[in-house]
Amino acid sequence: MRKTLGFLCLSFGITLVHPVWSAVGQVTQQPSAIPIPVPTRQLELPTQTQQPPPLKPLNLAYDCNPRRACLGWDEQIFWGGKGKGKPGDRWTLIKSIDNSLRYLKSRKAVEVYQNYPIKEITLDRVRRSLLRFRELVRTSKSAAQLQAAVRREFTFYKSVGNDGKGRVKFTAYYEPVYNASRVRTSKYKYPLYSLPSDFKQWATPHPTRVELEGKDGLLGDKSPLRGLELFWFRNRLDAYMIHIQGSSTLKLADGTTTSVGYAGGTDYPWTSIGKELIKDGKISRNNGTMPGILGFFRRNPVQMSNYLPRWERFVFFKETGGKPASGSIGVPVSPERSIATDKSLMPPGALAIVNASFPYPSGRGLTYRRVNRFVLDQDTGSAIKGAGRVDYFMGTGKLAGDRAGITGGNGSLYYLLLKR
Repeated sequence: MRKTLGFLCLSFGITLVHPVWSAVGQVTQQPSAIPIPVPTRQLELPTQTQQPPPLKPLNLAYDCNPRRACLGWDEQIFWGGKGKGKPGDRWTLIKSIDNSLRYLKSRKAVEVYQNYPIKEITLDRVRRSLLRFRELVRTSKSAAQLQAAVRREFTFYKSVGNDGKGRVKFTAYYEPVYNASRVRTSKYKYPLYSLPSDFKQWATPHPTRVELEGKDGLLGDKSPLRGLELFWFRNRLDAYMIHIQGSSTLKLADGTTTSVGYAGGTDYPWTSIGKELIKDGKISRNNGTMPGILGFFRRNPVQMSNYLPRWERFVFFKETGGKPASGSIGVPVSPERSIATDKSLMPPGALAIVNASFPYPSGRGLTYRRVNRFVLDQDTGSAIKGAGRVDYFMGTGKLAGDRAGITGGNGSLYYLLLKR
């Protein structure tokens, strides 16, 4: 959502988002020889190195067993039908594909793919791959039929991960829903701010969170942002969580509903409040999930003034009038069909498969299930760096937040492109 964060497990949020479109794979510059006093020897110069590609083509075995464990099995698309329970999300997936196709028509997409480091992954190939996959999703009758077609027609490119062997760390993000007011009252006193008109002219280093809102979040009239208040909240954690997630649906005190989205942010790195709490012995590592972190602050509200300002970055917002949350490539993100990755490495808008464990509702609350899921790469995040990070968009509201808050672990990421 140009997410600022989405790193919910063990980190108190990561997802809205600052796309970094820098190309990789560039050769490091070789310094000139340096003379030394001994004439018979010379200083050895470093050899030229090239950053390895973030994706590698994968040779798939066609006899994988059991079939459900094979890449490309995504039964969530086909759930439902008469007497078969909840409906699948086939049309959510198709809509997400259409969103990526719209992005690929943009001038920005042309610029990005001109410099993409893996030469065989081109804008035209990504676009043709989406069009063909869309047709297969529309016409396939079962997960098995779709899987067979995809494995027959597409090349799988596996992310090298954070270890060079394909291990990818997964987290999740969501769009929260909060109560808010357009005016400050005795109850609604914690503001979100709009982007200053002169923000591009701000000197660096930018002001910190404390300098902009105070340690307690109530700097008010003394804040340099005075007059830019957009909405007000009853709970400081609500406003802070919107900084983390990058967007939110708002239920206003006058009975109307609207939304906010990312407009900009100061130039500071991500600081994990969860890790800070664990380091200081305030919570155990087992309680380092979002529910555990929020629970700590609800029991110890005075500690917010100590820990929340440790993330120095400050995020600005704009009212979006109820529009869906959008990713860094400028299109809406879709529940369980959009992911955030490092856009300096991964192909924006492209079709991918995630293989990881996610929590799903069951009669016992939330139960983890390992799945293959077709997704579109449509977002990024300030804490989503390297080939070994994926943030998975869960959707909007409390259930999505509950699921995102306990998502974490390792899995694999694959991009799919039509064979030549």
